[in-house]
Amino acid sequence: MEKFISVIIPNYQGGATIARCLEAVFASRYQNFEVIVVDDCSRDDSVEVIKKFPCKLIRLASHAGAARARNIGATHSSGDMIFFTDADCLLQENTLALVNQAMSSADPNTVIGGSYTSFPFDNNFFSLFQSVFVNYSETREVDHPDYIATHAMVINAESFHKSGGFSEKFLPIIEDVDFSHRLREQGYRLVINPAIQVQHIFNFSLYRSLSNAIRKSMYWTMYSINYGDVFVDSGTASIGLKTNVTAWFAIGLFLLAYYLTGNSVLILLVLLLLAINLFVNRGLLTAFYRTRGFKFALVATAYYLLIYPVAVGLGALAGLARHFVGRRVLQENT
Repeated sequence: MEKFISVIIPNYQGGATIARCLEAVFASRYQNFEVIVVDDCSRDDSVEVIKKFPCKLIRLASHAGAARARNIGATHSSGDMIFFTDADCLLQENTLALVNQAMSSADPNTVIGGSYTSFPFDNNFFSLFQSVFVNYSETREVDHPDYIATHAMVINAESFHKSGGFSEKFLPIIEDVDFSHRLREQGYRLVINPAIQVQHIFNFSLYRSLSNAIRKSMYWTMYSINYGDVFVDSGTASIGLKTNVTAWFAIGLFLLAYYLTGNSVLILLVLLLLAINLFVNRGLLTAFYRTRGFKFALVATAYYLLIYPVAVGLGALAGLARHFVGRRVLQENT
């Protein structure tokens, strides 16, 4: 039975991607759905583009963030279930059919997530690296994921309204992680269906890849400290990534100490840490290989081990600083 699905897309300055996003939705082989786009006070040509498609457009009077946009979209939805995605994501022709199939066999207290396709829309190295990284990270724990990302989240409509929706007084990102944690605390079951996929438009360069890593790591660190799950194996904030960052900084310190002391034991420690890091991250490194062969895997592994952890580590340090500075300011004002 084809249940009615409400596809909700928040849009802010999405003029470069929203047309492709909507074209992909309306190319779906599944027929029983509506599309609600909530424009978060964009200043580009997004609204004019959206008006060309047969979707419900809701325009916010002021910029309020993606969480607010999603909540407003859900309020105006009519579907039996709600599928959240983003303005830079492209549904596959079978995405909504798989959503319907998965939800039809699940109870109302189950929230189902998908992920990115391994291959992004823009098939350059940094975009491909990120898409493989996210896909692998989000589909490792299908039965007990720590969170479900809003680029591919489906929830029973009644359950969404009962849950209270997304927190609107929150960090600029990570609201889906917060929502997932609150859902689980309310008794909902989170699962991942790896077959439910959307293709992401990254347009990543080296700069955009690293700045994205810094920004997400900073906000994730701030949230994780407050929530008390800094060391949890959580999707893209995996034990593998945390091991990678820790190993990078530890190896740097050992190499510096070796340079200053000449103690050869430190080189053995470096090799041991490298071996541990490779072992812990073997699943991701294998995913690089399976996606595009040995050459890509070699370059992606080098980027992941040598460069990417610097950005993640700097973001984590920035998050620590912002957390403790903010707490001190709060204490001084009370």
